[in-house]
Amino acid sequence: MRILRNYLLREFTGPFLLTLGVLSFIMIIVGNLKKITDLVINKGVDIFSVIKVFLLLTPYIVTYALPISILVAILISLGRLSSDNEIIAIRASGINTFRLILPIVTLGLIISLGLVVFNDRAASYAHYEYRKTLIQIGMKNPTAAFEEGIFINSFQKYILFIYKIDQKNNRLINVRIYEPQGDNKPTRTIIAKSGEFIALPEQNMVKLKLMDGTSDEPDPNNPMNFYKLNFRTYFMNLNLADARGKGKIEKKYKEMTFKELRQEINKLKKENINPSPLITQMHEKLTLAFSCLVFILMGIPLAIITRRREKSINIGIAVLVIIIYYPLFIACEALGIQGHLNPAFAMWIPNIIFGTLGAILTVRLCAS
Repeated sequence: MRILRNYLLREFTGPFLLTLGVLSFIMIIVGNLKKITDLVINKGVDIFSVIKVFLLLTPYIVTYALPISILVAILISLGRLSSDNEIIAIRASGINTFRLILPIVTLGLIISLGLVVFNDRAASYAHYEYRKTLIQIGMKNPTAAFEEGIFINSFQKYILFIYKIDQKNNRLINVRIYEPQGDNKPTRTIIAKSGEFIALPEQNMVKLKLMDGTSDEPDPNNPMNFYKLNFRTYFMNLNLADARGKGKIEKKYKEMTFKELRQEINKLKKENINPSPLITQMHEKLTLAFSCLVFILMGIPLAIITRRREKSINIGIAVLVIIIYYPLFIACEALGIQGHLNPAFAMWIPNIIFGTLGAILTVRLCAS
C-alpha cells in the first residue's frame, strides 16, 4: 500500500507543481507586464524595486493559484490513471477505492490547514509590505506612483487630477487640486498650469510646487465663501503615507491577521457598528484555504468517471468548475459585506455546495 500511495502522490505532484508555477507566472508577470514595462521604462523606477513589488505579490497570488492548481493536477493525474485502466486494475487486486484516494484526500486536508496559516500570516504580511513598497517608490519618485487623467486620492485631505505627466523632467502639466470641506461646504479648488513633486522621504511627505495658477482662499469674514488668489509659485505639503496624517500606513482588512480582525470586530461591536466586512474577510481567508480540499473532493470522482487521458479535456473540466465556483464566491462575498446574509455563513456557501456535491460523487464512486 505504501508503494501505491507514493505512486499516486508522485503522479499528482508533477502536474501540481507545473500548474502552480505556470499559473503563478501568468497571474504575476504576464498579467502585469504592461505595468512592469511602464514602471521601468517610462517612469524610471529601478528594476530591483519592481522585482521586490512583484515578489511581494506572490503570496497573495498563491492564495488563489494553489486551489486551482490542485484541481487541475487531480484531473490530469487521476484522469491518466483511469484512462489507462490502472484504477480498474488496482480495484481488481482487492484494494478499495476509498483506500486508494485516502492519501490524496489527506494531502488536501493538510494543504488546506497549511494554507489557513499561510493566508493569515504570509499573504497578509506580504500584501501590507507590497503597499508600503509602492508608497516608498512614491516617496522617492512621486510621479511614478500616479497616472495622468485620473483622480488621485492618495493624499491627506486632497484629491488631485493631473492632465499630463512628464516623467523625464518630473513635471506636471495642468494640475487641479480639490480640498473637500465637508458639512455641505463648498470644495476648495487650486488650478495650476504646471507643477512638480519634491520628495521628502525622511518626513514621509511630498512637497508639491505649483506654478502659474489660481487658488480658492476662504473669506475670513464668511468661511462659506472663497475669493480667487492668483499666484506664480505655490507650495503644498502632502502626506502620502496615511489618510490621517500620522506617518504610519494603516492596514487594510485583507492585510490583517485573524487576531487583528477579531480585535477590530470587537471594537466595532462596542461602538455599535456593523462589523460584517471584517467578518467576511476573516471567513474569506478560511474558505479560500479549504477550497483546496473541496476541489480535491470534486476532482477525484470527475477524473475517474470521465476516464479522459487528454490534458485539454481535463483542463476544460477544471475551467468549468472554476468559472462556476469563483463567481459564486464573489457574489456571496458581496452579500456578506452588505449584510444581506450572515457573513460567516455566506462565505462558506460555495464550499458547502461544491464540497457536498464532491462528497456525494466520491461516496458513490467508492460504493460502486
